[in-house]
Amino acid sequence: MLVDTHCHVHFNAFKADADEVIQRTLGKDVLMNLVGTQASTSAGALALAEKYPGVFASVGLHPVHLFSQHLDEEESSFQTREENFDYEQYKKLAAHPKTIGIGECGLDLYRLPDGISREIVLAKQQAVFLQHVKLAREMDLPLVIHVRDAYGEMLELLRTELNVRGESQVRGVVHCFISNWENAVQFLDLGLYLGFTGIITFPPKKSDPGAQQALLEVVKKCPLDRMLLETDAPYLAPGSYRGKRAEPWMVEEVAKKIAEIKGCEPSEVQEATTANARALFIKLG
Repeated sequence: MLVDTHCHVHFNAFKADADEVIQRTLGKDVLMNLVGTQASTSAGALALAEKYPGVFASVGLHPVHLFSQHLDEEESSFQTREENFDYEQYKKLAAHPKTIGIGECGLDLYRLPDGISREIVLAKQQAVFLQHVKLAREMDLPLVIHVRDAYGEMLELLRTELNVRGESQVRGVVHCFISNWENAVQFLDLGLYLGFTGIITFPPKKSDPGAQQALLEVVKKCPLDRMLLETDAPYLAPGSYRGKRAEPWMVEEVAKKIAEIKGCEPSEVQEATTANARALFIKLG
């Protein structure tokens, strides 16, 4: 068994065949966490999760939806709808029996809306992320943390929040980790898991080959008992499927690559990461 701890089969890229994709994935003995990015997509994730015993959901507001802006991703190009975080609305979604996490939520300074300063964007993202932290604590659920071009800012924010509470650990995962070992070890020290996607199977970028080398160093050094597998489907299809829409069952390619890097059997990665997923997302059973 494998667990894709972060995918979006409820997104429009799967509008025509979401049920087929889920059935195909479950047929390969892969469980799924469908991750929301707004109130609407969080509700959509839960609606699909209700239909299948091996499908679960996380609910949250992605930082790119705090402002209206145009985004171009691998499988889509769209204008985001600005949404304010409604704590009570998300609390109701979080109370659903198939909700296993809060997020994805976090900081994203890679894509800034036109005409709004970095400082204003960051301040709003930080405030909304802390609301997610509060909700996760209240509902006793782990965080699904999105970080892009803001690793230092996220570490500072988490440490400040922990210091206020007199605590040292955060329950959650840093989704789609793509930074270096220096940052990775700091998140690990805070008690977080690291989620790895098909990006680890990509060739180095000609413009920045060192970035991929740094990421693979993280994969090699990260303890196996602190790793989670993800696809982020429909995005980031693993190397052998590049150019195609990613599906959750492709998480097996991530497991194979981790095994290759660590010099162990894929079955060892499979067993460890499935145990990790069950330890973090306790409703997986």
